[in-house]
Amino acid sequence: MAARWTPNVAVACVVERAGRYLIVEEDKGGPCTVFNQPAGHLEPHERIIDGVQREVREETAWRILLTGYLGLYVHVAEDGTHFHSHSFEAAALEHLCTPLDPDIVRTHWLSLEEIEQLEDMGRLRSPLVTRRIRDSQRGKRFPLDVLHD
Repeated sequence: MAARWTPNVAVACVVERAGRYLIVEEDKGGPCTVFNQPAGHLEPHERIIDGVQREVREETAWRILLTGYLGLYVHVAEDGTHFHSHSFEAAALEHLCTPLDPDIVRTHWLSLEEIEQLEDMGRLRSPLVTRRIRDSQRGKRFPLDVLHD
């Protein structure tokens, strides 16, 4: 019998404030840092909403209010790894001044144009970064109660 295929389940969050987006700069061991929304893997037995709030807090030190569910984004990385990313939008409520996850170099509040420049330079961790922002701007969202976990 063949091994069972299991995608990587992730969460990500578009956090917007005054036309700028909360972006993390990550050191992934390459020649340059990369930029991403606050995002990460769901932990075993963790609820999806709890996971996205935890990832945002760990990677940015911001407490957020989730305002919508953007949907499930499927991405296949260059190495063939499949990601199923539950993506949200949120409002920033409070900066907690807690230490950031060790892979995070710093956080930034960037305009979409600045993020698109990073995309043109090949510095985004995933093409989903700009896709999520554009979907959020277009109002492509679902209520949070669409999730039943």
